[in-house]
Amino acid sequence: MNILVTGAKGFVGRNLVENLKNIKDGKDRTRTLQIDAIYEYDQNNTKEDLQAFCTTADVVFHLAGVNRPEHPSEYMEGNFGLSSLLLETLKEAGNRCPVMLSSSIQASLTGRFEGSEYGKSKLEGEKLFFDYQQETGAVVWVYRFPNLFGKWCRPNYNSAVATFCHNIANDLPITVNDPSVELELLYIDDLVNALLDTLEGNEQRCDYEGIYPVLNPQGKYCYVRETHHVTLGRITEILETFRSFPETGIMPELRPGSFEKKLFSTYLSYLPKTKMRYDLHPAVDHRGSFTEVLKTISHGQVSINVSKPGMTKGQHWHNTKWEIFVVVHGHGLIQERRIGSDEVVEFEVNGDQPEAVIMIPGYTHNIINLSDTEDMITLMWANEIFDPSHPETYREEV
Repeated sequence: MNILVTGAKGFVGRNLVENLKNIKDGKDRTRTLQIDAIYEYDQNNTKEDLQAFCTTADVVFHLAGVNRPEHPSEYMEGNFGLSSLLLETLKEAGNRCPVMLSSSIQASLTGRFEGSEYGKSKLEGEKLFFDYQQETGAVVWVYRFPNLFGKWCRPNYNSAVATFCHNIANDLPITVNDPSVELELLYIDDLVNALLDTLEGNEQRCDYEGIYPVLNPQGKYCYVRETHHVTLGRITEILETFRSFPETGIMPELRPGSFEKKLFSTYLSYLPKTKMRYDLHPAVDHRGSFTEVLKTISHGQVSINVSKPGMTKGQHWHNTKWEIFVVVHGHGLIQERRIGSDEVVEFEVNGDQPEAVIMIPGYTHNIINLSDTEDMITLMWANEIFDPSHPETYREEV
């Protein structure tokens, strides 16, 4: 399969192309697609390039367009004009392959989009594609995208989320005129996955009532089901909690599939080099060191423990807290004893054959470095963040 992507260097195009490359090169084995060539067409390419690509393309993703022209009239030229050129070139080549169009919810021209010049140009592009489908019999996939966000989106251009992420990550001010304004947001990975589903014949189809998609297996349009409705005020509120992450070491709450999880990944992609690492603060004594690496509100914390040769650490128990120890370097012994019992359970552990050992609530426990010459390094996970005001840790030798 030969795939042509117009607007290949843009936000959506770049994300799509890189994922297509992963499939083509065998790095993504979750897809059944066989991709032979990816044709990347952008503003630096010539008309002759487009003609060559259209001759052998098996599928076209038309993502090129104009978002921020100097004059509103350029919307029609940049959006309708580019679409017209593409379809005419395909017709000249006698190529009736499937073609996808990246349109916008603004093409509905309803509500706050009424009178939008950008929306008008997108609507004309849609009509052009539907006429082309009727004339040639080619399969057409028309997507009306809402506001998009994710890695590689250009800040200070046409995405409030990109601008907010960039500015907060770089300690720059942000301006929100009306925090109550609600946006419908589509995450770039959800969009790309939907386009790849479409390639595999699993597109989701719909019709539109104003700006709202209505599921219809025979619908005129295609759409991505999973979007998020969030106010500008809520977006900035969440981002402000992300700002403190390196200082506190506390990871924000990131539920699977949630807007917060996707926004955090987006935010991290805008971090400057100076924030791509953060200091840790090991507690050091004669026995070695203990370093908290990462904390989460609902899933505990991860730490690294270093034990000097011959040293014993621990010798305490918890009522509710439980832990997992994994020795990743060195040779040691983990001992556990249920409170009120004389029976000691022992686990000899070695970094050459890592295994996880659970510290049971109500069991006093320790970890002993059996080596006389080298440090032992243990990765530790606890189901709770350590709270100095309520340590819930009770000294008792095994």
